[in-house]
Amino acid sequence: MLTPSLHLNTIILFIFSYNLSSIILYISRLERMAFSSSFSVMFVVVVWMMVGSSSYAQLSTNFYSKSCPKVLSTVESVVKSAVSKEKRMGASLVRLFFHDCFVNGCDGSILLDDTSSFTGEKTAAPNNNSVRGFNVVDDIKAKVEKACPGVVSCADILALAARDSVVILGGPGWDVKLGRRDSKTASFSAANSGVIPPPTATLSQLINRFQARGLSAKDMVALSGAHTIGKARCVLFRDRIYNETNIDTSFAKTRRSGCPRTSGSGDNNLAPLDVATPNSFDLKYFNNLLNKKGLLHSDQILFNGGSTDSLVKTYSSNTKKFYSDFVTAMIKMGDITPLTGSNGESMASSFGVLFVVVVWMMMGSSSYAQLSTNFYSKSCPKVLSTVKLVVETAVSKEQRLCASLLRLFFHDCFVNGCDGSVFLDDTSSFNGEQTAIPNNGSLRGFEVVDEIKAKVEKVCPGVVSCADILAIAARDSVVFLGGPDWDVKLGRRDSKTASFFDANSGVLPLGSANLSQLISLFQAQGLSTKDMVALSGAHTIGKCLVFRNRIYNETNIDTSFAKTRRSSCPRTSGSGDNNLAPLDLATPNSFDSKYFENLLNKKGLLHSDQELFNGGSTDSLVKTYSSNVKKFYSDFVAAMTKMGDIKPLTGSNGEIRKNCGKPN
Repeated sequence: MLTPSLHLNTIILFIFSYNLSSIILYISRLERMAFSSSFSVMFVVVVWMMVGSSSYAQLSTNFYSKSCPKVLSTVESVVKSAVSKEKRMGASLVRLFFHDCFVNGCDGSILLDDTSSFTGEKTAAPNNNSVRGFNVVDDIKAKVEKACPGVVSCADILALAARDSVVILGGPGWDVKLGRRDSKTASFSAANSGVIPPPTATLSQLINRFQARGLSAKDMVALSGAHTIGKARCVLFRDRIYNETNIDTSFAKTRRSGCPRTSGSGDNNLAPLDVATPNSFDLKYFNNLLNKKGLLHSDQILFNGGSTDSLVKTYSSNTKKFYSDFVTAMIKMGDITPLTGSNGESMASSFGVLFVVVVWMMMGSSSYAQLSTNFYSKSCPKVLSTVKLVVETAVSKEQRLCASLLRLFFHDCFVNGCDGSVFLDDTSSFNGEQTAIPNNGSLRGFEVVDEIKAKVEKVCPGVVSCADILAIAARDSVVFLGGPDWDVKLGRRDSKTASFFDANSGVLPLGSANLSQLISLFQAQGLSTKDMVALSGAHTIGKCLVFRNRIYNETNIDTSFAKTRRSSCPRTSGSGDNNLAPLDLATPNSFDSKYFENLLNKKGLLHSDQELFNGGSTDSLVKTYSSNVKKFYSDFVAAMTKMGDIKPLTGSNGEIRKNCGKPN
């Protein structure tokens, strides 16, 4: 019998002869011979390396060395020309790169204009009338396309332009890692969610926002040093120069001359972020902070008696150290969730890509498989019955747990994908998501998941993820309360970390959200308006704190319904905040369409509930679901399946936790 290595040698011969039909026939034979999944994985990895497909490569500094060797010189030439005409453009390009990377990764999404299917990021609060340099990127793209059409992404062009801007203004150079692809969409909601630090940010907020992107406090201070170039608008520093005390008086007086105290007057007047050398990339920015001459509140907070004071002192007198740390931080920032492989768009496909995909599909490696409904059919065939038994036992004691498990799944998926991160307790290296505002004192059901995990581990240790357990438990909860059933796609792995900041960043809709906010937040997760309305049908119970304003102050509410809810929810804030009331007044313990009937009668408990039927674009859906249970169930199942597909960790990413509350 031939060994796996001999089979591999045979296929490699086919590869080098580009004999695709022979490859497929040979793989089919291997599949019938039932080779192990470990060989399948080894095979795919080795072939991937040997074929050398650029479409699936990681970022590398020589990514375009063969496909577009002139890209570096082309970008540099355009940037030099633009910066020579306007020095500020260098800072603008660096800032454009920063704002792109902090919103869903370095994917060029910030460059996209609005379309009929999405609202882009350009008009989000941190960007509107602020980010610039789009014309320069467009000019570069046009010239690069002439040199090598369809090869270089806009995301990579922006990364190169940012580096070249720093160098042209006297800063350090570095080899830029390339190979990013361009996003096919953009998210106004994500750009507006707080991921980009505002100029009013405190030190802890800055540290948290950068940590949420995998950047350390040192990275944050070093990157802030880019404020040694560029300008800021009066509206962003007005409060600092008129109201803050940790500011040099003569500096404040100078800045006030071009920035009137009255809001709306001179809002767009500009001032240099570095008062000493505004057009040179040097360490004067840090010298300014030592002298209380930071223009923005978020600048001066870096040297204000806090944990970053020592770094500011070091950089203020050690150019080599600043440059070194800045380069390291820029490279790390450029690594934030780039689109590679077949994700996104821009680069041409290749035989290598086709081959890897074909092999991947045919070999059926469980280590690299996509989510599937039979993922554990061989490795843990009892997982479904084990989960179901624990869920049924728990909810028979307290039916509210059904809603709790369903909500837990929703809150997990909306924060960096369905990865079980919501279960993780705080550690010395990160603050978890459980105490974030949308979750604190609200999420529950952890003990049920822990019990399921313990039982599943006894049946098949180290196989089933906490993320998958939650997905199954959410489905079983719906079924237990009389709702629809569906086959849950499985194969997720567990995150090794969690993000308090991301859970707090506005990605989770609040009970006070209006319709446009709800639509935007769901669209940011790849879910449609129909998905949003269908998923809202899962609402059952809410806290007084969340619906107090609605029952006392809103007018689109049934008066008798409001009166009933007021009996257990006092008007005074702090009194009875945690008192509960059913979101579905009619049948709170049944999964049916009564929730939608309540909305038709102005008996939505939360503001965000009644917004679905309030003269807006979702009114017709609410009417449909209120009278057509079959349609509601069908759309709900489709939406739950889509939600379960939000950025799962698969393959070698993440881990299978032994304890859902702790990384291994």
